[in-house]
Amino acid sequence: MIMRVSKAKYVVYVLGIFILTLGISFTIQSGLGTSPFDALLVGLSINVGLTVGSWEIIIALLLIGCNSFLKRQRPEFLGLLTAFITGIGIDMWLFLLHNLITLELWYSKVVYFGIGLVVIGLGTATYLHTNFAPIPVDRLTLIIQELTGKNIFLSRTFIYLVFLIMAMIFNGPIGIGTLLTVCLGGLILNYFMPFTKRVLDRILTHSSTSPNIDTDIIE
Repeated sequence: MIMRVSKAKYVVYVLGIFILTLGISFTIQSGLGTSPFDALLVGLSINVGLTVGSWEIIIALLLIGCNSFLKRQRPEFLGLLTAFITGIGIDMWLFLLHNLITLELWYSKVVYFGIGLVVIGLGTATYLHTNFAPIPVDRLTLIIQELTGKNIFLSRTFIYLVFLIMAMIFNGPIGIGTLLTVCLGGLILNYFMPFTKRVLDRILTHSSTSPNIDTDIIE
């Protein structure tokens, strides 16, 4: 089967990941608590060693095995590429934001966290719609949604609760922001999914039919 895949798709894919990692870094820097998954990564980084981005890659490898078991199919190792780019993005943004921004007032932390939460939802929805190598934790969200027949909000919330328990074990940065992420993270993603689909469908369709944009042929 021959598929024509526009280069714009891969640009959107990488852009979505870097938007996602910017949002993750915002929530970490806010000091109000991160998503349960990111809290686990930070907790492992502080208590075990390595960078937050490194643990993103390690946990992704474990989740690839879990997803393979649930789907009864070969492991999607391509998802490790996304995790690798995500890990680099998180470490890069944390380095840049640490040197550029210092939050002291509580309301500035709230604003910073709120922006981060929205940006995470936008970035996740953006790169997921390219349908190219989802981060294993996002693939797990889609798998649970498919297996249970529930919407993505409930699937995401369930996964967040599992990682919340694990983050507590490793003393990750859990706070009011973590609770807000559990309650609102899936809802925000559920909101952005149809929005980004409409926008990206127009962009990718236009780019694939435009004579000015080259396409790659994949066997």
